[in-house]
Amino acid sequence: MPQGQRTVPMKIKICGLTSAAAVAHAADAGAAYVGFNFYPPSPRALEFDAARALAEGAPAGVTRVALVVDADDAFLDRLVATVPLDMLQLHGHESPERVTEIGARTGLPVMKVIGIRDGGDVARIAEYEAVADQLLIDAKPPRQGVGILPGGNALSFDWRLIAGRRWARPWLLAGGLTASNVATAIRLTGAEQVDVSSGVESTRGVKDLEKISAFIGAASA
Repeated sequence: MPQGQRTVPMKIKICGLTSAAAVAHAADAGAAYVGFNFYPPSPRALEFDAARALAEGAPAGVTRVALVVDADDAFLDRLVATVPLDMLQLHGHESPERVTEIGARTGLPVMKVIGIRDGGDVARIAEYEAVADQLLIDAKPPRQGVGILPGGNALSFDWRLIAGRRWARPWLLAGGLTASNVATAIRLTGAEQVDVSSGVESTRGVKDLEKISAFIGAASA
């Protein structure tokens, strides 16, 4: 496929949703995935009961994704028993073996996040192709700093590192995407799916409905 030539409709994931209004708006605007965060240090983190209400209210046809970070079996068991979900997003240091275990234990498709800072990180993507149902290629967080999270830090990586690359699994591009740069990111990488969280917020952890619409419009153009 020539770089920048899209052959399928763009699929967009809005992550870190915390209100019914934002979930409904994202779906109405054309999002294919809605993401709920279960990493307590994040300002977007949800309790199970709140997440259940949001997931139950999500429109039919939208994929409901739970973001977890190095979750143990007990946490995962409670999560899938409480919240109706369609997919798990593993945003920690889960090994390929752990990815396989989680998929088998929960019975849910698994999306594995791989953080990118340099070419060596890109090579690690191959380790997960055979075990994850989808891949999410994100910017690796800074090595140090206050309030640093595994993702959602409004940071991007050098998209040229993955230009023209293809993997055996469907993949999403993430990391510092906004309505103003997502078209460029798609053109440079050939991504057919994108993920955004901080790039559609008015303040840290608070989604902006107009920014959601603008992002989806720019990514779909």
